[in-house]
Amino acid sequence: MMSPLPDPYSIYRRLRAEQPVFPVRSPMGSAHLITRYDDVLDVLKNVGTFSSRANARGIGMVMGRTILEMDGAEHLRHRKVIAPAFLPSALKGPMSDAIASIAHALIDQFAADGRADLVEQFTFTFPMRVITHIIGIPVSDYAEFHRWGLDLISVGDDPARGFAAAQAIVDYLRPILAQRRAEPTADLLSTLVHAEVEGNRLTEEEVLGFLRLLLPAGAETTYRLIGSALFGLLTHPAQLDEVRADRTALALAIEETLRWESPVQYVSREPVEAVEIGGYPIPAGDLLMIAIGSANRDETRFADPDRFDLHRNTDDHVAFGFGQHFCAGSHLARAEARIALNALLDRLPNLRLDTNEGCGVVGLAFRSPDRLPVRFDP
Repeated sequence: MMSPLPDPYSIYRRLRAEQPVFPVRSPMGSAHLITRYDDVLDVLKNVGTFSSRANARGIGMVMGRTILEMDGAEHLRHRKVIAPAFLPSALKGPMSDAIASIAHALIDQFAADGRADLVEQFTFTFPMRVITHIIGIPVSDYAEFHRWGLDLISVGDDPARGFAAAQAIVDYLRPILAQRRAEPTADLLSTLVHAEVEGNRLTEEEVLGFLRLLLPAGAETTYRLIGSALFGLLTHPAQLDEVRADRTALALAIEETLRWESPVQYVSREPVEAVEIGGYPIPAGDLLMIAIGSANRDETRFADPDRFDLHRNTDDHVAFGFGQHFCAGSHLARAEARIALNALLDRLPNLRLDTNEGCGVVGLAFRSPDRLPVRFDP
């Protein structure tokens, strides 16, 4: 759900300067917002002190037990089940061709029109089409499926809709799981259904937990990344021209977008013992809201951080987290963004924002444009 707050970064800037560990209200107990880059990185790095089990309090209520809330060896054992499907080697060749085919099929629907809303007509369903292809789930209505995913991860805003979406996804998937058990194929769903962890096959609830995680994570974050990358380039024409002239610069644009408008703005942790962060005492078990978006705009780490700049060093952005819980789908997200942006630039000559209609990046926990009205030469 989009927030009316258009730009949280001025608030983060003040918090970093005045109170970098800020107490916040939370229905899940005592909570603290962590805004400085160094503090954020320290929490993400120190997995022995800061546990991911905090995720069980929020998103875990609708997703079930997933790798998001697991720590240590348990997390690694379960992560190994899905990791091979998202390695760079798995995303080359036929998979890369399939992703490109999905992108071009969507562009075919509006390429002759000379105008489009690239959120509604492209970015919103493109990543969902890709992740369902990888998993092996037949979907007839991608927009509905994506809305289920949005409702699922927005359970804190609207619990009833979140739980209803979780049930709708389960009802949709159960007959497909039964089919894959009887007739496995070469997709990730068959891998999950027949996977074993320490000699024990995953239960149906564990498989459903993986799917309730993978589907919204694979669609939600990447659609926001692509939309924000398009917004960044379209509002910086000189940098768009640079990318048009040298497509290798797309990699720079994607990394800068991840820093400049991190699709996921917060992750959760909790200390297993009483700690001190930035001089502030934190009791064991309190919820830590790690402000990824604030860390990636910290002026002590990134010069002039509010500027979209393809040529800054973004090697140390934390949009995908850090360490053991570094996003397993990061390679897929980058590949999808590169393929999508290339396809759009190839197929839509003279692509530009429609100056007669407004748009911008919105949201708080998740950020991206909610619309991207554009014109181009048909």
